Amino acid sequence: MKIALDGPSGAGKSTVAKALAKELGIIYVDTGALYRTIGLYVKRKGLDKSDTEGVISSLPEISLNMEFKDGEQVITLNGERVGDNIRTGEIAMYASAVSAIPQVRAFLLNTQRDIAAKNSVVMDGRDIGTVILPDAEVKVFMVASPEARARRRFLELSAKGENCTFESVLADIIERDKNDSTRKTAPCVPASDAVIFDNSDYDVEGSVKKVIEIIKSKVSI
Repeated sequence: MKIALDGPSGAGKSTVAKALAKELGIIYVDTGALYRTIGLYVKRKGLDKSDTEGVISSLPEISLNMEFKDGEQVITLNGERVGDNIRTGEIAMYASAVSAIPQVRAFLLNTQRDIAAKNSVVMDGRDIGTVILPDAEVKVFMVASPEARARRRFLELSAKGENCTFESVLADIIERDKNDSTRKTAPCVPASDAVIFDNSDYDVEGSVKKVIEIIKSKVSI
């Protein structure tokens, strides 16, 4: 079974997808983490996130591995486990930039499809239902207001000790929304057969319950 969970940054996709995977006993694949990992490499190399040619020329230097240990996704970059190094606001912006590059998306496409071909998965991202898994049995496009998403992200970053303000997080959210929805390659838009779910007023538990209802309306679980 393939479940595609798409939507803009901060909509709660990863949190809901993780809970769904646990509830359903299937694998959770955080595709955004793959783009963040490439963004981390690009930043460490000293490249500007807008240096498209530099990013493309760096791809042969990158070795990514994704595996699942005790049900958790583990990503290594050239043999190094990336952990929370990819979970900063700055790396999120790098991820948004590199994910707009067709060569980067092609670089990761087979990795993502191969996992879904071998396992029942919940996969979250920006274009899972439209590009990565167009044959997914269930497609949900999660949305929330920019303010609601910024509040969640601000609390998450603050809990990790990152120095930021709500206003800066909101500005990043708005900028990333514009970049992700207007880019030529795999824009962040719902698939024609996706169910739109606005979770602005839902907590995590309520969001998971709602998505499970959507899944049950599509397939037998």
